[in-house]
Amino acid sequence: MNTNPLLVPRGLATAIALTLVIGLSACAGMSRQDQNTAIGAGVGAVGGAVLTGGGTLGTLGGAAIGGVIGSQVEPRK
Repeated sequence: MNTNPLLVPRGLATAIALTLVIGLSACAGMSRQDQNTAIGAGVGAVGGAVLTGGGTLGTLGGAAIGGVIGSQVEPRK
């Protein structure tokens, strides 16, 4: 039986990161703002999961906040 509590958040963060990488491979037809929103949501979800120890509310909250921030980022011209 595995009782190491550090493996759960790492596993969750790895799964989210893998999902993010696979999901972002479909970003070719998206606008730059849509891409920034998706990236921000993914990074926010991973950050929220890590900070809350894999908590659902932290993951969803991080994704929402990251998506909002990502949508407001404008690329340099």
